[in-house]
Amino acid sequence: MSGASAAMAEYIGRDFGTFADFVALQAAERPERVAIVCDDARATYAELDGLADRVAAGLQRDGVRRGGVVAICASSSIDYAAVFIGTLRAGAAISPLAPSATPAQLAAMLDDCGASHLFTDAAVSATLAPVEPGLRARRVALEEGAKGEAIAAWLPEDASVLRSVEIDPDLPFNIIYSSGTTGTPKGIVQSHRMRWPHNNPADPPGFGPDAVALVSTPLYSNTTLVHFIPALAGGGTVVLMPKFDARRYLELAERHRVTHTMLVPVQYRRILDVPDFDKFDLSSFQLKFATSAPFSAELKAEVLKRWLGGLIEYYGMTEGGGSCMLVAHEHPDKLATVGQPMPGHDIRLIDGQGRLLGAGEVGEVVGRSGAMMTGYYNQPAKTAEAEWISPEGERFIRTGDLAMVDAEGFFTLIGRRKDMIVSGGFNIYPVDLEEILREHPAVDEAAVIGAASRQWGETPVGFVTLAAGATIGGGELRNFANARLGKMQRLADVRIVDELPRSAIGKILKRELQDRLADESATY
Repeated sequence: MSGASAAMAEYIGRDFGTFADFVALQAAERPERVAIVCDDARATYAELDGLADRVAAGLQRDGVRRGGVVAICASSSIDYAAVFIGTLRAGAAISPLAPSATPAQLAAMLDDCGASHLFTDAAVSATLAPVEPGLRARRVALEEGAKGEAIAAWLPEDASVLRSVEIDPDLPFNIIYSSGTTGTPKGIVQSHRMRWPHNNPADPPGFGPDAVALVSTPLYSNTTLVHFIPALAGGGTVVLMPKFDARRYLELAERHRVTHTMLVPVQYRRILDVPDFDKFDLSSFQLKFATSAPFSAELKAEVLKRWLGGLIEYYGMTEGGGSCMLVAHEHPDKLATVGQPMPGHDIRLIDGQGRLLGAGEVGEVVGRSGAMMTGYYNQPAKTAEAEWISPEGERFIRTGDLAMVDAEGFFTLIGRRKDMIVSGGFNIYPVDLEEILREHPAVDEAAVIGAASRQWGETPVGFVTLAAGATIGGGELRNFANARLGKMQRLADVRIVDELPRSAIGKILKRELQDRLADESATY
């Protein structure tokens, strides 16, 4: 980091440290530097660090101890960031939950992680109303209208009572639930050791005190955290965007002279589609990042052509394992790939029997690195299913993605081993949607697939057969299902068919349904 003090340089050179300590070091070195901007509010490093200390002191006062769990479910804000950092400083794991999840999903995730506290905003409080009686966590309100004690009243007046907590590298840093879209929530546990490399402001490059990072994805997402953490650890300014809007994004980027950003592919598409995109001054951009969803070569090429600054795509999972990186501006001939394994990441391909495959063969991606989840919270069997043990006896994480690798080590994704749909950067599991559709008495069978969407990248479309004598329209079934699904799961269309295509052993052939949409050139 350019201009780093001896204390900061020494800390960066350690084998292990913490994100919360980095924030404290930045507050000591540049207290008046603006750390976070959100709408009309802003906080300096001194203010953010002080607020995080008070959060940590408040949690300790309430009995939260090292190894505890604190949940937060709200839109991005300065208070959200302070709760995140303060929870870590108290020695607890933060569990950031998706506001787009259904009430039942949120209740299940809270029950699973056993959070002692739940910080929410007004919108999430309203969402939780149907399951309120079953919630056990102490409620703290981040804004007026939210249930619980107002955060201003809950916080201690000062942090003088804060007790220092020793953070072991293997202590849980966070528990992230895969966007709240699975029928049975799986909490991904990531340790402080796993997060430590993310604090290095040189990786990704350029996250120093002059960086301005525009964060337009939610803070419950690992996609966001791998951008948010190095930006603050490096002493830069984070501009939070609670709700994404393409034109608003461009206005903020121009106003704040943004240098770095992380976006999912669908956001790139929406931003480039703003009619007067080329009139905005984006000359301050140094690097743009992308992850979480398929990123077409055509869209990458358009970003490189029309938007100043470099473009880096990351391929990986919240569970960790191995990640690939494509430095697109340096490899314009490899835009159809997701790049090469990052330094220190071992990525291999295996067949259905777990045997290693070579260049030119299609297999499941498995990876190993320092960035690996500890496991799924309270689910050892699911954790074991997600692992592959190499011939050398080393633990790898399975991705479920199919890919092939060329002679230069660039990986090209072929498809997904399972039928997961990635919509707007979030994972949607068809089985959840199929179960909801089958709850309608008129439905006999249901199958859900991903269809091409200009807005979302992919969007779910259902195919159903009706029970004998039943009559109903596809639109009515879509409305029935969407009223019971989370925001990110909603169906774009439901089609009624006479029968679903099946194999000789009775398996529904979803590929034939996808081919049907392709033959129609159907795009939603």
